[in-house]
Amino acid sequence: MSEEILVNFTQMETRVAVVDNGSTQDVHIERSASRGIVGNIYAGTVVRVLPGMQAAFIEIGVERTAFIHVSDTNMVEGGPSENISDHLYEGKKVIVQVTKDPIGSKGARVTMQLSISARYLVLLPQTDHVGVSQLINDPKERYRLQEILSEALNVEQMAGFSGFILRTAAEGVGSEEIRAELRFLKRLWSVVSRRGEASTEAELLYEDLSLHLRTVRDLARPSVQRIMIDNQACFNALHNFCEEYVPEVTGLLEHYSGERPLFDLYGVEDEIKRALDRRVELKSGGYLIIDQTEAMTTIDVNTGSFVGKRNHAETVLKTNLEAATALARQLRVRNLGGIIIVDFIDMDDEEHRRQVHRSLEKAMQRDPVRNQITGVSELGLVEMTRKRTRESLEHTLCESCPVCLGRGVLKTAETVCIEIFREILRDARAYDNDALMVLGSQSVVDRLLDEESASLADLEEFTGKTISLRAEPGYSQDYFDIILL
Repeated sequence: MSEEILVNFTQMETRVAVVDNGSTQDVHIERSASRGIVGNIYAGTVVRVLPGMQAAFIEIGVERTAFIHVSDTNMVEGGPSENISDHLYEGKKVIVQVTKDPIGSKGARVTMQLSISARYLVLLPQTDHVGVSQLINDPKERYRLQEILSEALNVEQMAGFSGFILRTAAEGVGSEEIRAELRFLKRLWSVVSRRGEASTEAELLYEDLSLHLRTVRDLARPSVQRIMIDNQACFNALHNFCEEYVPEVTGLLEHYSGERPLFDLYGVEDEIKRALDRRVELKSGGYLIIDQTEAMTTIDVNTGSFVGKRNHAETVLKTNLEAATALARQLRVRNLGGIIIVDFIDMDDEEHRRQVHRSLEKAMQRDPVRNQITGVSELGLVEMTRKRTRESLEHTLCESCPVCLGRGVLKTAETVCIEIFREILRDARAYDNDALMVLGSQSVVDRLLDEESASLADLEEFTGKTISLRAEPGYSQDYFDIILL
């Protein structure tokens, strides 16, 4: 695996792309005017407790109140409790951390089980648990890291101070790096604790790093060969940050000063444009249709123009195998989360279904975001979930269409004409006037003057009113007004 990280920095936004062997795998975007708040720690106040939902709303000083479930609260004395009232009450001051950004009309999701991430360690200030990332598979390395951390905790007099998790990036590092990071996290948590104790209202206590700094902390895996930055000021900031906190990454940094934009050079710009389309073309000639809704994301697989060379079963298998790999990458690029339903092309052969399922599982193993594939349903659909912590690429870059209001469809001109006739009949019975004017889009007015002209004349005769028409350039096709004259 050969990965490169590209950082495109401007005053308005920062974009980061992870490219593996020339293929875009991940895209992260952070707007200066609307930075995400995942990882931020706030002092907040409980404003409403919902015993029926075992949840509560907490004011943390952002636009919408945050939501917390009982499973994300702290333990009560005597063990865990599933009753939210044992943990929270209205007016209680709490310290919480954001785990999910506000998405759509929903507020942020928060937890009282705090954690602060550094390069090698995750600090868990409210527990004494010490663990190692599950992505470190070598038993000897896991044991070595646990021994280093245990010794470092004793040397730094931090045993029992807090819990810690050794991150994947800690693989192969020595005791000096671990001890230095322990001291840094201890100082950082002391500052956050003091601010929390002194706070009297909802306020921000700790803000996570900006995207370009998180890149070297979270994305600079051993498989990354270089990190290219297209802005000199951003490169200098990253270089200084790496020298102080992650010196082993410093050598990977490169300043890109070419004339061609960095994202254009690697095809990331085109990939982002394609990721906003419903249809994803496959190399074989098949295609995917991806629809993102409030409740779930659905993916439909089609053979398209691919007819195969042997028989129908082999054609379907090849298309489904290619689709399994392609959709796994699309989920990462588009950052789709929640419930995902995949409708593969129907396969009669049980072995073929197993092959496709195994192929999808293998492709999803490379996804750093937690996911789960539940298998094939009775209807032949593959059901899966993918953790959602931030807005999808579509929701970040787009907004609902002001014409169709996000429905994706418009009423036909014929339908609108019929609705206009009904409204005229309704007004004719309710008001005593001699004339009226219909304001509508150009397409609707054209149809009233052409295909519906005879019906319009009959309506004038039936109501005894003169009907005039006027096209309004600003009207969408399914919007109209009737003015009484």
